[in-house]
Amino acid sequence: MIDVLGHLRRRERWRWWEIAIWLALVGAILLIPSRAALINEALIAGLFALSLDLILGLAGVVSLGQAAFFGLGAYTAAITANAGYDDPLVGLAAAIPPAALVGLATAPLLLRGADLTRLMVTMAVALIAGEIANQNGWLTGGADGLNFMVAPLFGRFSIGSIGDGPRNAALFSLAVLFVLFFGARRLAHSPFGISLAAVRENRLRAGALGVSSSRRIVAIYTVAAVYAGIAGALLAETTQIVSLDLFEFHRSADVMLMLIIGGAGWLYGGVVGAGVFIVIRDVVSAATPEYWEFWIGAMLVVLVLSGRERLARLVRLRR
Repeated sequence: MIDVLGHLRRRERWRWWEIAIWLALVGAILLIPSRAALINEALIAGLFALSLDLILGLAGVVSLGQAAFFGLGAYTAAITANAGYDDPLVGLAAAIPPAALVGLATAPLLLRGADLTRLMVTMAVALIAGEIANQNGWLTGGADGLNFMVAPLFGRFSIGSIGDGPRNAALFSLAVLFVLFFGARRLAHSPFGISLAAVRENRLRAGALGVSSSRRIVAIYTVAAVYAGIAGALLAETTQIVSLDLFEFHRSADVMLMLIIGGAGWLYGGVVGAGVFIVIRDVVSAATPEYWEFWIGAMLVVLVLSGRERLARLVRLRR
C-alpha cells in the first residue's frame, strides 16, 4: 500500500541547497550594504513572481493581470499610512483584505475559455483597476500618485532610503518573502496542492475523480492575489511612493518573464528568475540604457532554445 502521507512529509523536508539560498540572501544583504536597495527590489519582485507561480505553476492558469493586485496592495498601504496608521506591519495587513476580495470577485472569470481568453480577461482586470485609480484622484492622487512616510519598523528600524534604511528594508522584505514562501511551500506539498497538480494536468480527469477544479482555481487565485497585494505593499513602504505605473501592463509582463527565466512550478523559479532579471537589467541598463530590453529579449530566446525547460523538469524530479 502506498504511504501517501509519508511521501508528502518527505517532499516537505528542506534540502540543503534551499537553506543555502536563504542564508546566501541574508549574507548578501549584510555584506553588500551598498546594493541593499537593488536586493530589496529583487526580493519584492521574487514575491510578486511567486504569486504568479501559485496560479501558473501549481494550477496551470495563465494570467497577465497580477499588476491589478500589486497596485491595489501598494495603494492600500499608502492610503493607510496617510490616514495615520503608518506602521509597516499594519500596512501589509491592510493590503490583504482588498486584494483577497478583488481576487475572489474576479476569479470566476477564469473558469471559462482557453488560455488566450484568460490572458485577455486578466489583463483587462488590471487595466480597469488602473483606470479606477486614475479617476479617483481624491483618494489615490490620480496621475500624480501619492507620497507618504512610514514609521520605523518595531519603532526602531527605518526602512527608508537614508542611512541603514535600504539594508533594513531588504531584511524586512526577505523576512516577509520567507514567511510567505514557507506558506506556499506547505500549500504546494499538501493534499490541496496535489489536487491542483491534478487540475493542471487534466481538468476533465480530475473532475471525474471528484476533484472540484472550479473551487480550487478560485481558491488559489485568491491566495495568489493576496501574495501580489503584499508584494505591492512592500514596494510602496520601502520606496514610500506609489503611482499609476504599478497597474501598467509591463508589470504583469515583467513578472511573467521572471517566471519564464526561473521556471514555473517549483516555487523557487520566481525568486531565482526575479533575481536574474533585476541584476541583468541593472547591469545592462547601466551599459546600454537605450537597448537593455533588446538584450533581455535576446537572453530569453537563448534560454528557451538551450532547453531550460528540460533542466527545470530535471530539478523538479530530483527534489
